[in-house]
Amino acid sequence: MKTKTYLSLFTLLLIFSSCDKQLDQLPVSSLATENFFTNNNDFLQAVNGVYSQLSNYPSQALWLSEMRSDNLNATSDGNRDWDGINNFTPDIATTGFISTAWKANFNGIYNANTVLAALESKGSILTVANATRYQAEVKFLRAFYYFSLVRTFGQVPLVSTVKSAAEVATIPRSPVADVYALIESDLQFAASNLPASFTGVDLGRPTSYAAKGLLGLVYLTKSGPTYSISGPGLNSNEYAKAAALFDQIITGSPYSFGTSYTNIFSYSNENNPEVVFDVQFASSLNGAGFPSHLVPVAYWTGQGISNSYGNGYGASTFPVSKSLVTSYTTNTVSGTDLRYPFNVATAYTVGPFIKKYIDISKKGTSGKDWPVNFIVLRYTDILLMKAECILHGAAGTQADVDAIVNRVRNRAGVGSIANVTLETLMQERQREFLGEGLRWNDLVRSGLAVTQMNAWRTADAITKINPIVANYVIYPVPASELQTVPGLYTQNPGYN
Repeated sequence: MKTKTYLSLFTLLLIFSSCDKQLDQLPVSSLATENFFTNNNDFLQAVNGVYSQLSNYPSQALWLSEMRSDNLNATSDGNRDWDGINNFTPDIATTGFISTAWKANFNGIYNANTVLAALESKGSILTVANATRYQAEVKFLRAFYYFSLVRTFGQVPLVSTVKSAAEVATIPRSPVADVYALIESDLQFAASNLPASFTGVDLGRPTSYAAKGLLGLVYLTKSGPTYSISGPGLNSNEYAKAAALFDQIITGSPYSFGTSYTNIFSYSNENNPEVVFDVQFASSLNGAGFPSHLVPVAYWTGQGISNSYGNGYGASTFPVSKSLVTSYTTNTVSGTDLRYPFNVATAYTVGPFIKKYIDISKKGTSGKDWPVNFIVLRYTDILLMKAECILHGAAGTQADVDAIVNRVRNRAGVGSIANVTLETLMQERQREFLGEGLRWNDLVRSGLAVTQMNAWRTADAITKINPIVANYVIYPVPASELQTVPGLYTQNPGYN
């Protein structure tokens, strides 16, 4: 379901090919709706087309979250597109990673709106069960895309029905609370109407528990601090609502805690019970590029693979930060942290780098064709977010928090600790989820983004990264969007 078609929100969206109806190749268009939707297979292809923009999520997670965080201290060999992201500079509105995140998510939303409109007008040709399931899947995906936008940009245009380019050009950015209202409504519908599990060729589609997990994360994110900006945190204090949803996954779902950390990410163990939701990739069909994103090109050369196979970023390196290396090696009560040698290539001349998803023996036809899924939400994340809710006042005790964290620590072989605080929990999450694109959003949600990042700059004696201020909690509106209809949007404060 991978597509390389990126469109401006204000650009007239492309028509899919009516000859072969391959909606995984081009975005669905309302201009062909009446002729296309004639049977269940047509609707199924259209729903599959809404998944297409998920292929962009790993890049967003790694370049806009991992790169932005204290997980990495990247070194550029020149003027790289990601430099401003890493260095917290105010002139990044033209950065490709940022504009792609805006366009890809809105393309996904457009596709979702088109299918929802078709279900409303022509859904009577389907069985009630299929019509309901398709609606629930598409609403989950629309919520996913909008949540990505809110966490990245704060206020964004709220488009919940199919609009023409001219109509879209009149829609301003909506308050974050209004966007959240649509996200919550969509996820509540998805949670109530998606099946508890899928099998066979449908593995990878979101389940009711995936919807509950994402909705819990939405409540948790909303509950975070505002930083006095129009960002993802609304200080809404919905920790109890989030915890209740996490409890349903912890106690009543088909998902479970993986006994082996490394097996969670094995190429031969995909869709294992730890995985609540992931982005599906398959070599020679829609292979993944993310294992090579943050890997030095020189590493591929050392593996006997030409530079053209790698990520194309010259001699740039993306070392795991000194502070994180120290955290891995000093957090132990007993034993050594088994996650460290699995997550990090420790014996490399230019510094340690993230190797979590790399298995050279499983490489595809190119550096952008890896046959491995990217995990978005897993059971361990659900457990640790439940502990986070308790620390913020949801039902539970300090003993409950300690038990959750120690379950994770014991799997890693580092022994138990007591009296876990929010800061301690976030440190554990940092070690557990390295390379999964969660760290920056964790810092923002916990209120630690500014203080922790600046403390890290000092601790690691980093001078190339600018002081972090509250405005940098979100990214700028892409310059291309500001220029299309001058005056419709206002740039986020702190950016040029």
